[in-house]
This record gives sequence, structure tokens and C-alpha cells, in this order.
Amino acid sequence: MKKLLLGLTILIGLSLQADFSLTSKIYVAGHNGLVGRAIMKELESQGYCNIITRSSRELDLRNQQSVNDFFAQEKPKFVFLAAAKVGGIKANWDFQADAIYDNLMIQCNILHASYVHKVEKLLFLGSSCIYPRDCPQPIKEEYLLSGPLEETNKSYAVAKISGLQMCQAYNYQYGTNFISCMPTNLYGPHDNFNLQTSHVLPALLAKFVKAKQENLPIVPVWGTGAAYREFLYVDDLAQACLFLMKNYNKSETVNVGTGVDLTIADLAQTIKDTVGYAGEIIWDITKSDGTPKKQLDVSVMAQMGWQAKTTLAQGLEKTLAWFHANGGLRLIQGRNG
Repeated sequence: MKKLLLGLTILIGLSLQADFSLTSKIYVAGHNGLVGRAIMKELESQGYCNIITRSSRELDLRNQQSVNDFFAQEKPKFVFLAAAKVGGIKANWDFQADAIYDNLMIQCNILHASYVHKVEKLLFLGSSCIYPRDCPQPIKEEYLLSGPLEETNKSYAVAKISGLQMCQAYNYQYGTNFISCMPTNLYGPHDNFNLQTSHVLPALLAKFVKAKQENLPIVPVWGTGAAYREFLYVDDLAQACLFLMKNYNKSETVNVGTGVDLTIADLAQTIKDTVGYAGEIIWDITKSDGTPKKQLDVSVMAQMGWQAKTTLAQGLEKTLAWFHANGGLRLIQGRNG
């Protein structure tokens, strides 16, 4: 029954390719975030010239009336929904209510306004944390909802799953063209390096830079180091997003990643070497590892002709250079905007 309903979903209203031209009116929701900035840069580099944005101060995406008024006034034809309340293990655990409330409100308001105001096509960005904690590896798109979620980020994951289901439901009932992709762990320029709220890679980079500059003998790292993670440079994701907006018109979500993972221990050592820190890594085994392994199956994107170009080594060098050029240790004290 599940496969039948999904099959019906992808047949309704998705047969026509939207005209995603250089002059199309495009709204990038979340343009000041890690992903949104990369999408903006990629759009501009490809010659798109009719892009609209609003900062969170100008438009509260959690406010339905404000979002409706914005769509009624601007009437965008294409939407990249990159706005989200995000954080690492600690932030997702400590602020569970924020994670589910803010993300649900943002998604509901933008998706419904896009339907009401006849957006031609929308791309919803989810997260690989939507998949079950212990599902088979590498993770295929079909494994969604096949088992329990990781407890440390359940609220965030449930919100993202709801956004994906909304896209499919609106496609089925209203014939919209709302597509979605599930990126793996992201990193790059404009990331969040605040040690209280950041994800593992930017947190480690910030820790090692700080330890090197302050001549600290050790760097404590959460967990055992045994968990596996996959990392995608954010500019590669931006290229994938434009590729999907131009070429993909189905309701099934699509994984976006490198298809290659490594242990957190190996990641920490790689970042340590990249930064040039000479001290010792100490593992705090009282802290959670989170999901044991999250390697995405990226064969669907590969079959369509897209694959990531940036290696982890290349991406780390670029991210470290940006970190030093844009405030360095000052970025640890607050989220980059």
C-alpha cells in the first residue's frame, strides 16, 4: 500500500518541467545561513539575476500572516527552502521544543504560501537525521520511517520528516511541484563555529584552532570516536540544489552526499593535522556518540549525472582559510551571520 500511494503521488501534477530561467523570480529562504549563502553564491555565479531575500529581522518565517503577505507581494516562481533552526547534538537535545516548533512553523508557512500563491517549483532541504538510528548502510531513501529515530535529535528529525510529507501531500492533493533532498552532514564557509550549538566538524575545527593559538596540551572531544559520519562541502550541495531544480520533478526525496564516510576519530585527526595542532586528543566517553553510522546511498543522484566534487581535504582547507579570514576565534563566541 505504501508503494502504491507513493507511486500515485509522483504521477500527480509533476509531468511538466518548470521554466527555471535566468530571469525567473527566485526566493531563497534562509539566505544568511550556511546553505542559503551557498545557494545564493551558486545562483549568482550561474547568472540568475532576479533573486529575492528577507532576513529574519525583516520577515519572521514562523508568522503565518507575515509569510502570506510576503508571498502575495513578491509572487516568487521558484523557492529554495533552506531556512531552518539547526544545531549539533547538544543544541538539539537542550532545545528540543525550539527544534520542532520553529522548523514546523517555518515549513508549514512557506509550503502553504507557495501553494496558495502558485509557486511553480519548490525545493525543500531536509537532513540525513530523518533516517532511523539503526537502519542498514548505506542508507537508501526507501529506509525512511522503517525504525526508531536517534533520541538526541528526534524533535528536529520529526519536523523535517513532516516537511517532506507536506511536500508529497501537496503534490498529491493539489498538483504542486514540491521536491525535496536530504543532505548529509554539511560544512564550509559561514558555518556555525559556536562550541555550544555547532555541529561536529566546525566545532572540532574551532577547538583545534583555539588549542593551537593558546598552546593547550589537550583537546577534549565528545564520545568514543567510533561513530561514522559523512561530510559534504556546502558549495557542492548548492550545485546539487540547482541541478535538482533544473532536472528533477518527482515526489520521492533524494539523498545528497559523497557516499564516503569516516570515523569521528579519523575526522578529528584529519582536522588536527590540517590545523597543525601538536597536542593530544582526549575522548570524553561520558558524552553520546549519537547515531552509530550515517552513510547515504547516493546512487539516485549518480544515475541522474551528479556527484560531489570537493574532497574532505580540499573542503577543510577552504573552510579553515575562511575561518581565519573572517574573525577566527571571535566566531566561537557567537553564530556567524
